Amino acid sequence: MLIGLLTAIAASICYGTGSVLQAVGSRKSARREAAAAGRLTERGGPSLSSTAKAATTWEFVVGTILDFIGFGLGALAARLLPLFLSQTVISANLVVTAVLSVRMLGIRLTRAEWTSIGVVCSALVLLASAAGPEGSGHTPIATHWWLLAISLLLMVGGTVLVRLLGARAAILAGLLSGLGFGALGVGVRILNGIDSFDLGALLTDPALYAILVAGVGGMYLHTVALQIGSVNGATAALVVGETVLPGMIGVWWLGDASRPGFAWLAVLGFVLAVVGAVAVAWFGAPEGHGAQDTEVPDEHGAVPEARPDPVRVP
Repeated sequence: MLIGLLTAIAASICYGTGSVLQAVGSRKSARREAAAAGRLTERGGPSLSSTAKAATTWEFVVGTILDFIGFGLGALAARLLPLFLSQTVISANLVVTAVLSVRMLGIRLTRAEWTSIGVVCSALVLLASAAGPEGSGHTPIATHWWLLAISLLLMVGGTVLVRLLGARAAILAGLLSGLGFGALGVGVRILNGIDSFDLGALLTDPALYAILVAGVGGMYLHTVALQIGSVNGATAALVVGETVLPGMIGVWWLGDASRPGFAWLAVLGFVLAVVGAVAVAWFGAPEGHGAQDTEVPDEHGAVPEARPDPVRVP
């Protein structure tokens, strides 16, 4: 349990730091692209080219490397802890994101946001205190096919929907990316060919391809969310998506459990974690910060003039 907790905490730090660096890179790219005429999508959302260019900034590259490290650590945590605990601890990257965004994105967090972050941290303590042994993760192969189908539907359908909604889709993109990362966590838990390594079983398991689809799609949608909305709001929506459903699936189908007599504490901690994340999403909306979310220093160290509207990305 202790090794699993330490692994999940390390994954959380990597993800949180990576999110802020990716936001810096995405918004730097957005400012450069905003000057180019005729490159907005019909509804003001990001184009595929602008998202690709965001991924070429050094901040985004470093953030992505941290994401990959976080993915490896998170995958290990998903095998060592109940999903309702591992996914929730990893989702505490919201706290790391919020604190680092004060320095790196020039965001001033409100008292309500700090209170919400405190609720999330307290909920994690409750969950860690109540968590029992993780389930076996053994499921029929049909479940693995269902996970692949749902992952494809969420990532492909979600990408189309986000592009249709354009600049209004920041929270939706964050939520869908979270669902993708949640599906990834479930896939890691049920993946065949790991405990007793069997390459053939691993490569023929649909859960492996669900992990790839959910991981790539989740990363793309997270990038879009960072381009068009509040970094804290997008990350909080991601937290809800990657925590709620995987936690419920772990309990209902994979055999995850709390310590005897502590089920009420686990439920309380889980609910508080979700409520705290939703509160940060609400208070962290672009309107709540005004122009603060967009004041990212450029490559010369200068901070652009404040603008009243959220960033619009071509």
